Amino acid sequence: MNFELSEEQQLVSDSIERFVLDNYDLESRVAIVKQTPGFSLDYWKTMSELGWFGLPFSEEDGGFGGDQLDTMVLMEQFGKGLVLEPFLASIVLGGGVLKRTASETQRKAWMESVIDGSKQLALAYAEPESGFEPHNVAFAGTKTDDGYTLTGTKCMVLHGKTADAFVVSFRTSGGVVDQSGISLALIPADREGLTVQGFPTVDGLQSSELTFERVTVTADDLLGEIDNGFAPLNAVINDGILAVAAEAVGAMEILYKDTVDYTQAREQFDHPLSDFQVLQHRMVEMFMEYEQCKSLLFRATMEVAAGGDDAQRCVHALKHLIGKAAFFVGENAVQTHGGMGVTEELRVGHYFKRLLVIEAQFGNTDYHLDQFSA
Repeated sequence: MNFELSEEQQLVSDSIERFVLDNYDLESRVAIVKQTPGFSLDYWKTMSELGWFGLPFSEEDGGFGGDQLDTMVLMEQFGKGLVLEPFLASIVLGGGVLKRTASETQRKAWMESVIDGSKQLALAYAEPESGFEPHNVAFAGTKTDDGYTLTGTKCMVLHGKTADAFVVSFRTSGGVVDQSGISLALIPADREGLTVQGFPTVDGLQSSELTFERVTVTADDLLGEIDNGFAPLNAVINDGILAVAAEAVGAMEILYKDTVDYTQAREQFDHPLSDFQVLQHRMVEMFMEYEQCKSLLFRATMEVAAGGDDAQRCVHALKHLIGKAAFFVGENAVQTHGGMGVTEELRVGHYFKRLLVIEAQFGNTDYHLDQFSA
């Protein structure tokens, strides 16, 4: 496999790298976290003007015809700066469902606004009792003359508070854990009966809980075919896994490089810490974990982009390895820095917290090992 970026991808990567270096030092990020809505609207507008939101969408929809590889390039650089803007929530997840399932009318109403950043989407698929299984959907629609009504709760909706509409999974037939019988709908955030409760997460991002009280879903709101929503939902979750895995690889690169720099500068017993063999071995192991994750990230992303037969298994393997490496690299970075590693003033702890959240997103390490084995 060719793991080299194309000339266009390298240009995009360099552009994002400059943006992160110019705008996402630790002090700037901490200041943005404290603002409402938890990310920079100016940065969101800049990203739109630079065309990044159009990367994963087809030219027919107003995008640039990119795929998961282009998203990987972008998310890896985002991971190096712990970028807060809702690219994952709106473009990868919400937009990912839209581009796979939307009708022509829905595309005309939403695609241009999503790509130019004037409207945001969020994916509401998780439920309090669903665990890591996206097909575990107890949230059921009650049939009416012209559609459905929804009553229940969706949890851990990324950037739900700022979303203009939600892509919602709900059950229209079958048992609670059946893959068939799941349908999808695009529901505006101002729909009567829908309540959005936003809250910050430990990594500085924003999440929400959605409460539905007899919310009306019309035929015009439905995305794709009734009862056949699991396939596009699963495809989008795979895209989400690849995206956060790329972000984790970027974060791990910063952690191991910061740790190497620290051991070279910090002296103990009249020697820099980097002189001690046990720490040299630790730095090498951190680097090896990072490199293994990066290699498997390329493999899994290329398999998914090409529609390979081994794509799903590669995604499970990648998420398991990312989770394992995130703990190893993060814990060793914090431990090597000592007490400073968990202070708000040092960026090491911020990266470790983001890695811990990524480990649990879209299924944790143990879940994906079980899925890989199965």
